Amino acid sequence: MIGPPAGVRVFLAAGTTDMRKGFDGLAAMAQSVLHKDPFSGAVFAFRGKRGDLIKLLWWDGQGMVLHAKRLERGRFTWPTTATGVAVLTPAQLSMLLEGVDWRAPKRSAEPQFAW
Repeated sequence: MIGPPAGVRVFLAAGTTDMRKGFDGLAAMAQSVLHKDPFSGAVFAFRGKRGDLIKLLWWDGQGMVLHAKRLERGRFTWPTTATGVAVLTPAQLSMLLEGVDWRAPKRSAEPQFAW
């Protein structure tokens, strides 16, 4: 997958979004609802009502990129916040896109150290 660069800031729009929106509608939401500049290079994530569709919007320096993903099974883990926006790390975004609960990831095995 072609994705945003490492170290990018990620903002999630809490709640649900009308997934009929495209570049312009989502950029307007980033500006009016999240109070962020859609041309800042940050990634803005939006989730549909059913929870199985997510859209990412970001400016890559040449133009707007719109990435959509629909899960065949399950739902994307999405926060509810009083401010309407949540901030994620790029690692948390990767987990989110894989359908992993990014809020409390668990190791499959604890690392063993030979001290």
